[in-house]
Amino acid sequence: MSELSHHVNKKLVVASGRAHPELAEEIAEALGTELLPLSAYDFANGEIYVRPGESVRGKDVFILQSHPAPLNNWLMEQLLLIDAAKRASARRITVVSPFYPYARQDKKGRGREPISARMVADLYKATGADRVMSVDLHTAQIQGFFDGPVDHLFAIPLLADYIRGRVGNSDVTVVSPDTGRVRVAEQWADRLGGVPLAFVHKSRDLTVPNQAESKTVVGQVEGRTCVLIDDMIDTGGTIAGAVRVLKEAGAKDVIIAATHAVFSDPAAQRLAECGAREVVVTNTLPIPAGKRFNNLTVLSIAPLIARAIKEVFEDGSVTSLFDGNA
Repeated sequence: MSELSHHVNKKLVVASGRAHPELAEEIAEALGTELLPLSAYDFANGEIYVRPGESVRGKDVFILQSHPAPLNNWLMEQLLLIDAAKRASARRITVVSPFYPYARQDKKGRGREPISARMVADLYKATGADRVMSVDLHTAQIQGFFDGPVDHLFAIPLLADYIRGRVGNSDVTVVSPDTGRVRVAEQWADRLGGVPLAFVHKSRDLTVPNQAESKTVVGQVEGRTCVLIDDMIDTGGTIAGAVRVLKEAGAKDVIIAATHAVFSDPAAQRLAECGAREVVVTNTLPIPAGKRFNNLTVLSIAPLIARAIKEVFEDGSVTSLFDGNA
């Protein structure tokens, strides 16, 4: 295994769980290193076994894990990797979770509910993590759940630069799928040259998961190309409903842009048939061949994560990656 060194006594090691090996390999290649050899397998009863294949004593270890379904398995594997690195005397352990697990459960909507995103942060800390890195958290407040440094990376520059090339000189409106993401939509609008904003009004039954009804759109969309943005697409029902509302309101075209392609069934079918010109996502999560469709574009987040890892390792500035204003 090759390592990156900084000064005399610092060595960087990238370790990865089994959830998304393609992304891990891309990140290691961008860093000019190799992944830590790992022995990992499942017992017949579902228990997970992990063991680093080389010493991590005194090293800066970055433990990468994506969290697709079955999310709980991959989270447990990541926690075991953290514990293994801690017990092997790693100098510092940074958790790299491009898609933060349980991010949607970041507050109590009703009595007797857990705040699951906080619990995940507690698990990371208790297991031995010194630092957390993630991409496009569902809400920024999750950064405060972890008692230590949190590097919140943004996919907006990557996605917006691509979409700018796709829309050309069209009249563009950035559309938030609900009122909760209007602040993010404002950042998108700035990236696309100060274009107008709109949002879709929707209702949600808190007792039913993965179900929301898009009702109407507020803002200027008639005759315009609408860039419909969100942090994640799970079953695709909300975003497909928003496309329908925009089309009914006279939108000329709709491009969907989201960071995390959860794509629980029947998301792929809904997105393929919803009428959007293109669906643009990143590869924070693996997208199997069976969930890909003709108008899907997947952009790699690996260069961004690799640059952030390098900045952390060299005690540089992660904020500088976004010009301090993302």
